[in-house]
This record gives sequence, structure tokens and C-alpha cells, in this order.
Amino acid sequence: MGLLILLGVFALCVVIGVPVAFALGVAAVAAFFYEGLPMVIAFQRIISGINVFSLMAIPFFIFAGELMFHGGIAIRLVRFASAAVGAVRGGLGVVNVFSSMLFGGISGSAVADISALGSILIPVMKEKGYDDDYAVNVTVTSSIAGILVPPSHNMILYAIAAGGGISISSLFLAGVVPGMLMCICLAVAAYLIAVKRGYKAETFPGMSALLLTFVAAIPGLFTAVIIVGGVLSGVFTVTESGAFGTLYAFAVTLIVYRSMTWRAFSTAVINSVRTTSMVLILVASATAFAYMLTFYQVPNKMIEFMTGVSENPIMILLMINLMLLVLGMIMDMAALILICTPIFLPVVVAFGMDPVQFGMILMMNLGLGLCTPPVGACLFLGCAVGKVPIERAVRTIWPFYAAILVALVLTTFIPAISLTLPNWLAG
Repeated sequence: MGLLILLGVFALCVVIGVPVAFALGVAAVAAFFYEGLPMVIAFQRIISGINVFSLMAIPFFIFAGELMFHGGIAIRLVRFASAAVGAVRGGLGVVNVFSSMLFGGISGSAVADISALGSILIPVMKEKGYDDDYAVNVTVTSSIAGILVPPSHNMILYAIAAGGGISISSLFLAGVVPGMLMCICLAVAAYLIAVKRGYKAETFPGMSALLLTFVAAIPGLFTAVIIVGGVLSGVFTVTESGAFGTLYAFAVTLIVYRSMTWRAFSTAVINSVRTTSMVLILVASATAFAYMLTFYQVPNKMIEFMTGVSENPIMILLMINLMLLVLGMIMDMAALILICTPIFLPVVVAFGMDPVQFGMILMMNLGLGLCTPPVGACLFLGCAVGKVPIERAVRTIWPFYAAILVALVLTTFIPAISLTLPNWLAG
């Protein structure tokens, strides 16, 4: 009965429009009241959720992404990507994917990717004769590269939700190959659709232009080197790397590119504070919610349910993937990471999967959810930027869904894709 109250109150709050962060908190408090547990325990759970030093890295990563978005780094990455792969048939679609991989590796955010690159590339693609639904679909689906390619603040949330026993450095490394694999699959899909629709290729600007655009993009790209390289080399902790990366991004946009204005800086600060506040409130509420899930032994019951259906590890993984895909369609990604990790992680560990590999599967599943209706934040934002009705975009987006699913299946059933780099670094 207590579990029904916990889940029922949460579902009711979501249905009537209560923000997910508050819905989690209200549901947890209702379960605490029903069980007669002291409210001081709920308060302690909420405070303990955000009293984690690793969380300090999240506002730094968010602020660094905002600075790069408003400071002119995105346009230089687009120019480099266009010079490098624009000569391919339907080249601007491939440029879009390649740019998302580069910018995602700096900002770590799918929404920032669409805001920065979508506002640049979608109008250009339409001007060059590309259909608007194609431009939006490429932008939306390639944006989730920012969730996998390090640094990603969602991986920090996963590490915290998993109990803090997973190395964030290992998660960063594990996301490199799956992120690149997914971008390759999306680039192939973009190319095939471009050939089918008869889109033209861009003219190769020459090696000198390619070199010049690369040199111009180096200062921006070096932000990712500082953040990720500092963590992997042991020079910085994750939090320290975020702080240094933010300072470097500010210096590059202000001194090197000279494109940071006071208005842009103020906007970056306000957006960062707003986003960080939402994330921390969500983490605090989800911690109390996860405590009650553990109290009701939901992870153990989930293991019993799945083993009752099948003891075949392949079937178990397929069921988990299907559940995550469905949940990703109806809930926010950050909330699902905090809710689903304590439920599904013990299940996959019981069947011998490495927690790092499961983190990549979780990110890819929930990232796909950001691109699907009815609650696809990236899909809605991309359609708004491209001025395309959601219904029209969804009718033609399925090849890109298929490309992501191919990468997801390979990552799920070939552990080496996500584990080779972290294992190699560990010696």
C-alpha cells in the first residue's frame, strides 16, 4: 500500500502539471507520513542528496556551456566541421552531426547543443535547399551526443545515484566510443536520406581553408581537453576541472575571440543559475524518493519479477532497454537517472554487467527519449527553432531513431565498446 501511495501520488502530480522535482518530493513525504516515519529523516535524505562535493562540478559545466554558447565558440566549430565534411553528399547534414559531436564534447548538454547549433545550422540548411523537417531531425537526434561525449553532467548524476562507487573518470572515458559510434550511425542515416532526396554536396574549400578553420576552433576545442584531460590525468578532480574549464572558456571568449559582451555574459549567468537550481532541487527530491523505493525493496522485487519472466541475460537487457525507452518518452532525463539507477543497476549487476557499461546504456536510452514525443525536450526545442510542426518532424524522423537504436544495441551487447578505454586507462 505504501508503494502504491508513493507511485500514485507521484503519477497524479505529474498528470496535473506539477514539476517533476516537486512531484518527487510530495510523493516521498506522503509515503513518509503513511509509514509513520519521522519527518526529520525525510529532511536528512533531502539534504544528503545535495550535500555531495561532486555536485559542485555541475554548475561549472553548465556555466562553461553557456559561456561557449554565447561567446562565439559554436560558430567556429560549425565552420571547421563544414570545411572538413561539407563536401559529402548532403554535406550539411553530416556537418550538423559532426558539429554536435564537437560542441557536445565541450558543453555536455543536448539542449545547449540545439540552442547553439540549431539556431545557426537549421536556417543555413533551409537556405541551401534542404527540407526543414530534415534539418530539424538531424539537429535534434545528433544533439544527444552531448550526453555521451565527455564531459557530461548527466554522468555525474548517474555516479551519485549509483551510490558514489563509480569513477566519474571511467564514465567520461566510457562515453567516448559509444558517442562516436552513435554519431557515425546518424551521419550514415543523414547521408542516405540526403542521397534519396537529391540534396547537393558543398564545394570543398581546400586544405588551406580547412587548416584555418581548424586553427580558429582550437582554443574552443581546448576547453574539452582541460576539463576531460585534467580529470583523466589526475591533475584535477572533476569539480576542479569544471572550475578551470569555466575560467578558460571565459578567457577564450573574452580575450581570444573577443566576442563576449556584458549582455551575453549576464544571460549566461542567469541561465546557468536557473538550470543549476532546477537540477539541485531535482536531486534533493529524488534522493528522498529513492530512499522510499529502497525502503519498499523495489530493486529486489524488480529482480524477482524479471527472473520470473526469463533468466536469459539477453531477454533481461531487452526488457530493461524497452522500459527505459518508454520511460524516456514521458519523463525528464535527469529525474529518470535518479529514479531508475537504484532500481535497474542492482538488476544488471546481478546478471554480471559492469555498472559503467550500464551507465552508457542508460544515457543512450534516455537521450533517445529526449527526441521522442510526448515529452521530448530536444524535439520540442528543435521544432521551435526550425519552425516545423512536431507532427511533420515525427513522420520523417524514424531513420534517425533507427540509427540511434543500432548504436544502442551494439553498446548493450558488446561490452568492449564502452569498457575498452576505461579498462585500458586502469592498466
